[in-house]
Amino acid sequence: MATNIKIKNIPTGYQSIISNGKHSIIGDEPVPSKGTDLGLAPTELVLAGIAMCKVATVRNVARRKGWEIGDVDAELSQVVSREAGGKMSTRVETIIKIEGDITEEQKAKLIKEADNCYVTRVIRGEWDFAHSTELVEEKI
Repeated sequence: MATNIKIKNIPTGYQSIISNGKHSIIGDEPVPSKGTDLGLAPTELVLAGIAMCKVATVRNVARRKGWEIGDVDAELSQVVSREAGGKMSTRVETIIKIEGDITEEQKAKLIKEADNCYVTRVIRGEWDFAHSTELVEEKI
């Protein structure tokens, strides 16, 4: 199933209304980047997607195994560096906290599964960015 996102950028800062057709959120850039800081920045949205997938994977695996867990929290941070030749390298650090009466072995299993969640696998995979096209509506 394809994922489809629509963006409407408005003239204030870099505010964008982001929609999947059912839900909407606001994206923006921070003030130092001439945004209004009224929404998450693009890199924050990427990290949020990874984090959400990781915690959902932990909960899914725990449910399937019948393990009783409480809250699952994650904190992700990224550091981007530019290598020789201009190639960018990104390191993502993740801290996951799992509440519940489970063993350290079970926690390790859940974290291993989180590190292999769907979104992380997609990002690690090969991407093919098709050239952008401009859609022009004809006026009648």
